[in-house]
Amino acid sequence: MSKTIVITGSTDGIGKLTALKLAKQQHKIYVHGRNKAKLKEVISELKEASGNSNINGFVADFSKIEDVKAMAKRINETISTLDVLINNAGVFKSKTAKSANNLDMRMAVNYIAPYVLTNAIISKIEASEAPRIINLSSAAQATVSISVLKGNEQIAESASYAQSKLALTMWSFKLAQEYPNITTIAVNPGSLLNTKMVKEAYGQHWSSAEKGQEILVELATEEFYKDKSGQYFDNDQGDTKGEFNTAHPDAYDARKVEELITQTEAILESL
Repeated sequence: MSKTIVITGSTDGIGKLTALKLAKQQHKIYVHGRNKAKLKEVISELKEASGNSNINGFVADFSKIEDVKAMAKRINETISTLDVLINNAGVFKSKTAKSANNLDMRMAVNYIAPYVLTNAIISKIEASEAPRIINLSSAAQATVSISVLKGNEQIAESASYAQSKLALTMWSFKLAQEYPNITTIAVNPGSLLNTKMVKEAYGQHWSSAEKGQEILVELATEEFYKDKSGQYFDNDQGDTKGEFNTAHPDAYDARKVEELITQTEAILESL
């Protein structure tokens, strides 16, 4: 059965590869990027490569909360039912340490943007008969500092990246509790995959980008995962492919999760 799928950060890397494979399966795909010209080019490329004309897209700079809200508005106006949301957009290295809203760039793009987008379109996801939210976590997870979350403290890129990915994972587990009808899974798609972000950050890779693509397609579509909500899939584990694993301990600490959500809402109210 054809699904309607939104994939953020899908003009390159595993997001683009995932969009292509899902398009070849004849799903209705909405890609996302921050550059209008590049997005248009990728949509044309995906249509030609997949033979699927049901590919459209949204432009939004995820470092700007206003852009994220505008994208959510367009989704609500365009899509009646959203079967799968893959929150793939992310950043490690950036030209500036702060976002347009004066937040840590990694916190803004990797955690707060998907938080805002998902909550704004949740009714469209709930309208699906078998809704799924796939959040791109990482093997790098570190205790969230509220001062970093608020943009009051600047730390190393690798440290804020790890904190942003734990924040995303903590929120994923909370989302699974709040919306039991939606299968919500946090996933480490694999460490040091061959993507532009990894090359810029580390100058090397361990595995192909296709490794990440394969697991994202599976999590988004395969029946096996429909009852795995509120779990963390680690694609670094297992022999042939990954397996469900334990995330950072903070993700299971109800008090810390509640504080994260409370502080996140306070930040959004102040913007």
